Amino acid sequence: MPFRDFSITPAYRELYPGVGFGLTLVAGCANPENPPGFDQHKRKLLRKLKRRETLAEITARIDTYDRFFQSFGFECPLPKHLKYTVNTGFPRYNLMVDAHFMAEMCAGILVAVTDFDRFDGSLTLDVAKEDEVCLGMGGREFRTRTGEIVLRDERDIVCILCQGADEKTRIKETTRRVLFYAYAVPGIDAGFLREGLALAAEAVALFGGGTAEGPEIFGI
Repeated sequence: MPFRDFSITPAYRELYPGVGFGLTLVAGCANPENPPGFDQHKRKLLRKLKRRETLAEITARIDTYDRFFQSFGFECPLPKHLKYTVNTGFPRYNLMVDAHFMAEMCAGILVAVTDFDRFDGSLTLDVAKEDEVCLGMGGREFRTRTGEIVLRDERDIVCILCQGADEKTRIKETTRRVLFYAYAVPGIDAGFLREGLALAAEAVALFGGGTAEGPEIFGI
């Protein structure tokens, strides 16, 4: 498995005991903009999401993420994404990015989509010290606050949960191994990570080809 070198630091386990994290990889896939049948697949998932009971459960989980983000002084993007999705439908960018949005909205969790081949070495889930730096998408500089949840490779912070993923591992048209990872926060059952990651991997494998590995859930 590509996740055999993944690790969680004692600092994370101490500060966030039992708070899960998940990974799934799809290898050998393409990243088309709108493959045949994908719109129908999205509509089917959207109908399920908009059922009253389902939507209430998803909203409650997203509210939990929002409170966690606010505890660090940041705005969670998930509530706005959910409102947009319910009113307008899933956005269209490309298969891999769209699969990530679908996973977030349908499971009510936070998911990142990345190019697996852009990481430098093994991955570690950790907590940040004050004022560590991450170069975010678009060249934005992120600075950590003490206790923020971060994902590191052997060279850099590659994602800060409450601020975003880095530019280095951003999805490209040429991406052929896509890694989805999902964070829980206190109050989020790790089973929803598995649900969302499985949905993302299934969509990419169905419409982009390739072979899915995982999801694997850690930290529980």
